[in-house]
Amino acid sequence: MDAIFIHELRLEASVGIYPRERAARQLIELNLEIGMPEAATQHDDIAFTIDYAEVVRRIENEFAVRHFNLLETLAEYVSGLLTGDFRAPWARVTVAKIGMLRGVRRVGVTIERGGRSEG
Repeated sequence: MDAIFIHELRLEASVGIYPRERAARQLIELNLEIGMPEAATQHDDIAFTIDYAEVVRRIENEFAVRHFNLLETLAEYVSGLLTGDFRAPWARVTVAKIGMLRGVRRVGVTIERGGRSEG
């Protein structure tokens, strides 16, 4: 299936359950695969696809005002934006905390929502 991708989007976010995580924003990395509407390849017009710049802007704005206890709920929220507000037919969202554990570069989750596996 066709997809738009945004890889290695790094943002500061308020995420975590521990007091130190609630006290300071931390760097996270998002990797997104966004199901592309079928019409996107048929028309040379942004109106028929998903504007990746708008996706990034929206995520940045949302992360500026929200706190998530878990990466799982953060990923679910982003997938909901993509499949709901942006009307993507499916989305795969990977979110990782960077440098959270000693000796581990990233820890995170990946979720998929929508009809990707139906094709």
